[in-house]
Formats: sequence, structure tokens, C-alpha cells
Amino acid sequence: MKLGEVARALGASLEEGTEDVEITGVAALEDAVAGQITFLADRRHEGLVAATTASAILLAPGGPAASIPVLRVENPYAAFAQALELFHPPFRPPAGIHPTAVIAPTAVLGDGASVGPHAVVGDGARIGRNAVLYPNVTIYRDVRIGDDFIAHAGVVVREDVVIGDRVTLHAGAVVGSDGFGFVPGSDAHRKIPQVGTVVLEDDVEIGSNATIDRATLGATHVGRGTKIDNLVMIGHGSRLGPHCLLAGQAGLAGSTQLGHHVMMGGQAGASGHLSIGDGVQIAAQTGIHRDIPAGAVYGGYPAMEVRRWRRVTMSIPKLPDLFRRLRRLEKAAGVASEDDDEQ
Repeated sequence: MKLGEVARALGASLEEGTEDVEITGVAALEDAVAGQITFLADRRHEGLVAATTASAILLAPGGPAASIPVLRVENPYAAFAQALELFHPPFRPPAGIHPTAVIAPTAVLGDGASVGPHAVVGDGARIGRNAVLYPNVTIYRDVRIGDDFIAHAGVVVREDVVIGDRVTLHAGAVVGSDGFGFVPGSDAHRKIPQVGTVVLEDDVEIGSNATIDRATLGATHVGRGTKIDNLVMIGHGSRLGPHCLLAGQAGLAGSTQLGHHVMMGGQAGASGHLSIGDGVQIAAQTGIHRDIPAGAVYGGYPAMEVRRWRRVTMSIPKLPDLFRRLRRLEKAAGVASEDDDEQ
């Protein structure tokens, strides 16, 4: 594409360059070469701008000067993602149903569906327009799915699940498996029937091998625009607000409530029946055992306000020296320490 075409597609202002510069691709600042467009999103990397051999760069207003053509945009990182879409449009298999796929007679597929080898769509399932079911996808009975659905290889959607428009499920994701509900007993644990469902709203994306359990009663609910990474586990009856981000291996026990725009780092976990407020940020590997108010930033195990967690974490390496100093002070004062009493 010509640089002018790229600028118009991104809504960028072209500075210090001509529209007819040929752009063949997109690359990171440290890797870009002639013919490619790059970007600067972190001011700490400004020193790389002068050295780049890229043919153009995306910069925010007030960003550094450059000796190559500049596209000014409010959010260079978002523009970079948009540029990637321009040069790498997603592959979509052609419409049609593979001869090895099994489609129940009572199932309904909208126009433009692409169904791959050995995919299965159960009785009463209804899927909207332009769906893509890759090989070995299994859609159980009475599922309701909107338009532009994409299910990658090995996805399983269990019975009665409801999915909105433009939802993507990556390889191996399972939506609607039974919640982990048992009544403990001395001889056996009695299973509690999981008769609820799962609701995924519009524009949700679920990563590979993530699992979202159906509710015991009612629905496990994932709000619109929420993105869930690989290997995340959402327990039964949990409710996630819109536009949340959950990184890999995060986990929510049953009936956890998340507000809107909650961010959870990798391997963070929440015990059940608690509430995490709007806009909360949770650091990786945080263990959450109580409610967290809206707008808070928490980390550590057990979870604590992030500034306190940082102080606690920085103190841990100093503990051996502090204990040695304390023992010396106790001996000088003639006070027996607890260690001496134990010995």
C-alpha cells in the first residue's frame, strides 16, 4: 500500500513525508526495515527512533522528531494493531459443509457458514450468519449462537449455552461443562445437578483450553467485549462485567462477581462468592479471598493493596538480617529470645 492509503485507513496525519512511499508491511521498532511501518508507544524507547531504517513511523502528537515520514495518531499502539489488520487480513475458509461433518436435521445454520471436517452440530442448535466451525468442533443440542461466530479446532459448546455476535472461541475451549458442585459425604460425594447455562455476550473472545462452567442454577455470565486468555478457568455461577481482561491461568471459583473493565494477571485466583469492583487491577499470582472495592490495584498472597504489597515484598529479603540484629539486641539486653526458649 502507499503511505497515503495507510494514513487514510488509520485516520492519521501524514507529516514529513510523501503519500507515494511504498509500504509492504508492519514491524516492531527494533526490527523494522525499509518498506515497513513501525510505531513508538513507550517513550522509554525514543532512542530507537533515530536509528530505525523503517520507511515510516506512527507517533503520538508531541512525540519525538524523526528523519523518516511520520504518521501522527492519538494512540500509536492501537493504530499499530489496525495496521496489522490492513496487511494481514484474517483467513476465512470458504462457505460450505464438509462431507464428514454431522449436522442434526433440526439444527439451523445461517447463510455463509463454513463447517470443517468432523464438526458436529446437535439437535435444535441455531447458529447465525457467517459462522466458521473448524475441524472437530462440537456444538451440543439447543445452543443459540449469533452472527460471525468462530470456533477453532476442538471447541466444545455444551447444551443450552447462549452466545452473542462476533464471538471467537480458540482451540480446545470448553463452554458449558458442569460446574464443580458436590455435597461431601463420608462414603461418597453426591453430585449436585448443574442445570443452569452459560451466556457469552457480543464480542467475547475465549482463549485456547479455557473452560467456562455452567451454573448450578441460572447462568454463568460473561459480559460483552471481555477477553479471556488461554487456560483460564471460570467457575459456575460467576458473572463477569463488560470489557474485562483475564490473563493465562487465572481462575475464578464459583459465584465470583467482576465489575466492568477488571484486569487480572496470569495465575491470579479468586475464591468464590466474592465481588471485585469496576476497574480493579489484579497483579499476577494474586490470591483473592475477600471483596475488592472499585478502582483498586491489588497484588500478593493474600491479596493486599498494591503499595503495601510492594513494601512487604521488598522487606522479605531483609528479614534474616533483621532477625540477627534483633537477637544481638536481645542478648545485649539480657532478654531470652523465643528461639532460645524452644532450644
